[in-house]
Amino acid sequence: MFFAAHSGIRYLALALGVASVVYALFGVLTRRPYDKGMRILATAFAGTLHLQVLLGFAVLFSGRFYTGVFLHFLVMALAAVVAQLPPSVMRRRPPAERSFVPHLVGGLIALALLVGGILALGRGVFQSTV
Repeated sequence: MFFAAHSGIRYLALALGVASVVYALFGVLTRRPYDKGMRILATAFAGTLHLQVLLGFAVLFSGRFYTGVFLHFLVMALAAVVAQLPPSVMRRRPPAERSFVPHLVGGLIALALLVGGILALGRGVFQSTV
């Protein structure tokens, strides 16, 4: 059960990551002011990654162990941390100093780490595991 949830929510995490990066890129290119939509997307992306980390622990404790799982776990935990940084930093800045650029950079790095973490298991990013 945990394995199926962990595997399925991966698609939601990837979709939210791509949506966050596209929204940030649009904001940078159009030079629009920072808005609530960016904060919501970035927080949803980070929250989904945190949920994935928790489900990953549940999968490990349920007895499923694969080759490369240690590297997978480290890279995915790092992706969750990187995805959390932009929303946390922007929340503390005054509204006039908030920008889309940290979300763009952080989102791209987090997505690259996600892809690398999935590939560390020897599976394709969109390969079904259930």
